[in-house]
Amino acid sequence: MPRDDAHAEPAPDQMTDLPGVISQIGEVRRHLQRFMSSYQFAIHEVETKVRILSEEFQLLHLYNPIEHVTTRLKSPESVMAKARKRGVGPDTEAIRREIRDIAGVRVVCSFASDVYRVQQLLCAQSDIELIQLKDYIAQPKPSGYRSLHAIVEIPVFLSDETVRVPVEMQFRTIAQDFWASLEHKIFYKYERAVPDQLSARLQEAAVTAARLDTEMEQLSNEIGELGDDVASITEDTLREFLGLMSRAPRS
Repeated sequence: MPRDDAHAEPAPDQMTDLPGVISQIGEVRRHLQRFMSSYQFAIHEVETKVRILSEEFQLLHLYNPIEHVTTRLKSPESVMAKARKRGVGPDTEAIRREIRDIAGVRVVCSFASDVYRVQQLLCAQSDIELIQLKDYIAQPKPSGYRSLHAIVEIPVFLSDETVRVPVEMQFRTIAQDFWASLEHKIFYKYERAVPDQLSARLQEAAVTAARLDTEMEQLSNEIGELGDDVASITEDTLREFLGLMSRAPRS
């Protein structure tokens, strides 16, 4: 009676090579971990730059245009799935070159003018290279989506090498962020097949959000002008007080 191949014992050469296979798997795992960690480190670098900028504005300019920052890192499974979909080979350098949104940093600002200002200040730093800029505020997507997208490269200094890592940065206002969050939830609920009536309402809401951005920024500018007058009066008063102190007789 012929032997069932499904229950056949492994050939001796297969058993002998098992440690080599395990070693290769371990090497691949370490390589992938190192690859993914470089993106996490790049996120840390960008976060630090944004935090320094935010604190400088708060301390020296008495106004901080940065409301908050969020980050995300794609999972290895998501990266590999996207690589297969795009026909990118398993080489990590090819993946780094072709897939630019593995690491993401979102900077939410108070107003549209702040969005452009913060993006320009960050991308003007000497160690940041701006690769691509897409302005969905000036040219919104058909859905109504508004945001400023920048692909940048930043150096990550490891123990034995320096790696330039791409990071996708999104800059948007509070209103734009609220709208985008709602759109994402709706798209997820309807599995991207959003009813036409709901899509139309989303577009209307995007226009309303843009109008609100403009109105609130104008209001902020008017308040700022009043604040400048108050600051000027305070400065004059302080100067007068110092003058009186200098003329006062000393004991």
